[in-house]
Amino acid sequence: MGLVRAAGELTLRWFRSPELVVDEKRDGTPVTVADREAETFLRERIAQRWPGDAIVGEEHPDRAGTTGRTWIIDPIDGTKAFTAGVPLYTNLLALHDEHGGVIGIVNVPALGITVWAGRGLGCFENGLPARVSDRTDLRGSVVSSSGFEHWSVDQIAAVKAAGAHLRTWGDGYGFVLVATGRIEAMVDPQLAVWDMAPMPVILSEAGGRFSDLDGVTRIDGTGGVATNGAVHDDLLTLLR
Repeated sequence: MGLVRAAGELTLRWFRSPELVVDEKRDGTPVTVADREAETFLRERIAQRWPGDAIVGEEHPDRAGTTGRTWIIDPIDGTKAFTAGVPLYTNLLALHDEHGGVIGIVNVPALGITVWAGRGLGCFENGLPARVSDRTDLRGSVVSSSGFEHWSVDQIAAVKAAGAHLRTWGDGYGFVLVATGRIEAMVDPQLAVWDMAPMPVILSEAGGRFSDLDGVTRIDGTGGVATNGAVHDDLLTLLR
C-alpha cells in the first residue's frame, strides 16, 4: 500500500497544476507527465524488491518475469478526471499469479482513501474492514458507470425499468464505492486489463463479485461488472 500511496503523492504534485500538459496517445486517450512518473516510480520499486516478477502497465512496455507472478499498474485510472481537476481519479496496482488475483489496491489520492485486499485476507478501507452492501433487489440499488456512451439504449432502459438508480461515479472510484457498500453495482463495458486487475480480489474479499458481461471472472475481457453479489445475476440479465 505504501508504494501506491507514494505514487499517488507524485500525481498530486500535478493535480490542478496550471503547468500540466495533456498529450494525446495513439488511441486518442489523454496522458500526462503525472501518469508516466507514477508508473515509472512503481516499476522501479517493484523491480528492486521483486526482480523476478513480470510487470505490465498502461504507459510503458511490458517487462518479462520468471516467477509466474505479474504486477499490473494503472498509474492514473481516470486521466480525464485528473486533467479536469476532478478528485475521483485513482492509482491502481494488482499482483496476479497462476490462481488469479493475489493483491488488489485502489488508491484515491485526492480524497485520502485507499482500498486494498489480499487473497484470503479480507478487504480494507484505510485499515478498516470493508464490505459490500446487503441490498438484495435491483429496485432501489445504485448502478454506476464511467459513462453511458458504450451502453445501448436498451440496456439503459432495462436497468431504469428495474428501478435502479443510474449514476456516473466512474473509473476505479466506482469500484471502490461497490467494495465499501456505498453503492450496489459498477458497470463499465470498455476496460483494459490494468483497469480491471485489482477488482476480482477486492470484490471477492469484500463479499461481492466481479465478472465480465458474460458472468466470467476475468480481467482480459473488454469490460467489467462489479456488484454486491446479490444483484449480480439479475443485472447481467438486464445488460444482455
